Amino acid sequence: MSLLTGIGVCPGVAVGPLVRMAEPVPEPTAGPPEVADRDAERATIRPAMEGVATELRSRAEKAEAETKAVLEATSYMAEDPGLLDLAETGVTDRGLTAARAVYEAANTFRDMLAAAGGYIGARVADVEDVRDRIVAAVLGIPMPGIPDPGHPFILAAHDLAPADTATVDPDKVLGFVTTEGGPTSHTAILARTLGIPAVVACPGALSLAEGTTVVLDGGAGTLDPAPNDAATLDAEKRMAARRGAQHVWRGEGATADGRRVLLLANVGDTVSARAAADAGAEGVGLFRTEFLFLDAATEPTVKEQEESYAEVFGAFPRRKVVLRTLDAGADKPLAFLDQGEEPNPALGVRGLRVAFDRPDILDRQLVAVANAAERTSAEVWVMAPMVALASEAAWFADRVRAQGLRTAGVMVEVPAAALCARQILGVADFASIGTNDLAQYTLAADRMAGPLAELNDPWQPALLRLIQLTGQAGAETGKSVGVCGEAASDPVLAVVLVGLGVVSLSMSARVISEVGELLKTVTFDECTRLAGLALDAADAQGAKARVRTELPQLAELGL
Repeated sequence: MSLLTGIGVCPGVAVGPLVRMAEPVPEPTAGPPEVADRDAERATIRPAMEGVATELRSRAEKAEAETKAVLEATSYMAEDPGLLDLAETGVTDRGLTAARAVYEAANTFRDMLAAAGGYIGARVADVEDVRDRIVAAVLGIPMPGIPDPGHPFILAAHDLAPADTATVDPDKVLGFVTTEGGPTSHTAILARTLGIPAVVACPGALSLAEGTTVVLDGGAGTLDPAPNDAATLDAEKRMAARRGAQHVWRGEGATADGRRVLLLANVGDTVSARAAADAGAEGVGLFRTEFLFLDAATEPTVKEQEESYAEVFGAFPRRKVVLRTLDAGADKPLAFLDQGEEPNPALGVRGLRVAFDRPDILDRQLVAVANAAERTSAEVWVMAPMVALASEAAWFADRVRAQGLRTAGVMVEVPAAALCARQILGVADFASIGTNDLAQYTLAADRMAGPLAELNDPWQPALLRLIQLTGQAGAETGKSVGVCGEAASDPVLAVVLVGLGVVSLSMSARVISEVGELLKTVTFDECTRLAGLALDAADAQGAKARVRTELPQLAELGL
């Protein structure tokens, strides 16, 4: 059988038997006969929903920061009063079975979210997962989830739901391969958090027979469904090499000839910040602050924000922490901010654009940041999301400095910001490239749309050219340009990014040592040459293949 190709989202190689996710919970039968005792049937719904919510919260307590936040939000869906009312009405008014009533009620919510699009639309899979769990609870059948065959395996699935990802045992799951999803899917986030090799958007993976021995290459983005003895032995050697190379990073990021590259971490709360510090991160390149806001019924007070920020700053004494101001709006609606519906939330009033309408929210956040910074020795930088114009960057920088914060920067997520990076860096102190949004806007491909996952591959040459423009602007103005999108989590792509002029890389804490070890093997001139090979490729797969071919040390490092 020929090699199957997808998008590699976490480097490393895995060899082992392929095990497929169990089939989803079947759709409950619609139509007659009506239930005989509607009151008794209706009474089964509430305990089923409460049980699912409790289980999800239990899983959240054991999960990493990003997965924890998603699971907690999903648990609220499981006991949503509106969902309960709609399901119970289906039983009492229409005579539906409890399972069918839950199914139809959840689908009503699902369709509403899908119509909203953007961040809200991306929660469709979460609603379907909650729906299936409640239906399973009502019917008394096993919950969907990760299989346990009793031995290590490579997991194949359509995609993984948040509740699935929280129960993964990295000692048993050697790697992931999914037919759907993309670089920003739950599967991709989980793989990078755990450091497990993963390939997404890989057609054909689920057509393989259960138990088939396969070789998964998360760096190359391939699945070998019929490896020969030599390929299997090579994969086993690379697995052993990667295990030996993985360690807590205790050095400074630099190329072989001494060019400094700051190796930073992406964090969202105190727990992930401390984990990043323990993993050897040199600081924080992206402190996401929206988690404090998204599930809040009212705007968090200045004091509440200050306490949250101070805890993260405190994990990195005398080191850089780059805080991103509130990144919410049309695509991530806030309960306390009634913006109404927008036809295209991803292109709507989001990020800094919310602050233009409500500068008071931004100002209160900046006051909290300044107060927290004064309480710690961290070097606090502040940046705004969704900046498109130099005038917007200047407006933001003025407000940051008015609060006594010295370093104000911007996220480069909009192609216009990359194209005018020199003008923007004329008024801002630094830029940080968010490759996830920059890819979807550059390639006109919704990053949540599975069929468009290939276009959102951070190896796309068009995306790399915009990064190069931004890096050149940084060199011309003497300003720092970093990458805090998922691209920085790929050690091979990290080498290319340095060649494009990036001076700091922010990533999942688990991959810092791998990025650092690979950078130590190449000079800056080699980074520049490899970047040129990627820029001249016809597509993302070609760009990645060209660069990997030029790095024989990848096998030694298990990448």
